[in-house]
Amino acid sequence: MQRARCYLLGERAVVLELEPPVQLASQQQIWGLAQRLATFPEVKEVIPGMNNLTVLLSDPQRFALSAVESLEKWWQESQALVPESRLIEIPVVYGGKGGPDLEGVASHTGMSARQVVECHSSAEYIVYFLGFQPGFPYLGGMPDVLSTPRHSEPRLSVPAGTVGIGGSQTGIYPLITPGGWQLIGHTPQAMFDPQSRLPTLLRPGDRVRFVPHKEGVC
Repeated sequence: MQRARCYLLGERAVVLELEPPVQLASQQQIWGLAQRLATFPEVKEVIPGMNNLTVLLSDPQRFALSAVESLEKWWQESQALVPESRLIEIPVVYGGKGGPDLEGVASHTGMSARQVVECHSSAEYIVYFLGFQPGFPYLGGMPDVLSTPRHSEPRLSVPAGTVGIGGSQTGIYPLITPGGWQLIGHTPQAMFDPQSRLPTLLRPGDRVRFVPHKEGVC
């Protein structure tokens, strides 16, 4: 089991943070602990992240210190939660106007653009959590060779549906937003629809595969 440290976040929350690396087994334990803590009356909200868990308290003045002391114990006792996993295929047009950083990623990794596409689309990813924007998936499982630093200066506007690489992670922007990830492609698949009964396409535990499409096909 990975070691964890627990600390106060502001005046209303406590955080459990695991040591690197990010591992699926640990993430499943985070999901299990989140499910357990959601039933506690002193817990207002539980927010699982990648290798971390944030707990918002209903009465922080009473419970904050005891929660910090108890959270590591609860982590040691936690059991993995393996949610139902769907395989979701995401069509992607790599490169071009929708993926202006594909050549830059290729240069950084010492690969050709075609090899980057083949490598990125050959992996099967796991949705570790949704965050940053509604429906933005943080995906685990990207091949290490594709790891590329974020831009030092974020773009002011990244289109919805853009597929990007940020460090050792990959993800999909569901809405127009500023962003600093390396943009390698674009999908027409809606990631977030507020009018839908289930507004986010993906959920934690889902498996994702990217399916390359040529311009004019996707």
